[in-house]
Amino acid sequence: MNIEDTINKGISILQKNKIPNPQLDSEMLLSSLIKRDKKYIILNPKEILNSEKLGKFKSLIERRKKREPIAYLIKKKEFWKEEFFVNKDVLIPRPDTEIIIEQVLKIYSKYVQLQVLDIGTGSGCILLSILKERPNFYGTGIDISKKSVNVSKFNTKQLGLTNRVKFFHSSVDNFKIGKYDLIVSNPPYIKLLNLKYLEKDVVNFEPKLALNGGLDGFSKIRRVINKASTLIKKNGKFVLEIGFNQKNKVKKILKKEGFYINKAIKDYGNNDRCIISTKI
Repeated sequence: MNIEDTINKGISILQKNKIPNPQLDSEMLLSSLIKRDKKYIILNPKEILNSEKLGKFKSLIERRKKREPIAYLIKKKEFWKEEFFVNKDVLIPRPDTEIIIEQVLKIYSKYVQLQVLDIGTGSGCILLSILKERPNFYGTGIDISKKSVNVSKFNTKQLGLTNRVKFFHSSVDNFKIGKYDLIVSNPPYIKLLNLKYLEKDVVNFEPKLALNGGLDGFSKIRRVINKASTLIKKNGKFVLEIGFNQKNKVKKILKKEGFYINKAIKDYGNNDRCIISTKI
């Protein structure tokens, strides 16, 4: 089969299984498999694929048919200005989380030198994106998952940042290293009972550890804020991602831990997405 027929076959299978964006998915899977961009696929529709590639493509389509996320199938996800390696050990980076990067860049110029801590770093996408934009920043990332830390370290090497960042396998409660000018975090904040209502792509494949916010959705947030209050320098900034209906309660928790609330920021869908605060 050639490239065109293979893509069309993939589209047909995904359409029958009611997978959103079947053409885009089929093209992305084949493009990743043969290590060519979309332009190449468009310009070479009659190129014949060998049986080995056809077999691998069929396997990828079958996995996508079962709602496995594209990012896990092609092992990468674009975030901010970079491409990050991802697998099932880390949460897939979302565009709404880029709000954190935007706000940090508004607060600090490229000439400032400071120490940044990322609590629950996952793939490292938040911390590493900030460091790429600010050459005088130095970063530390922690995660309770050792496998997540390994992904972060891999992405660090890929982006050439090994001299400015270090990662630790640690729970937020046990981490005691350093004092930081800036802390960022995207903690788990979904209620335990609400996990089952997430899209199948998310609930069946992405790590529950990175999603489960406990019975009320605030248990991990409380722990992160409590630890941040002990690790941040006076007048240091704390940029925290939150769920769409958590703003008021999170503000109260922050104030109780000695933070002044600067502002809440909405995401591209006009939902409250992060809170910026300052340690008093």
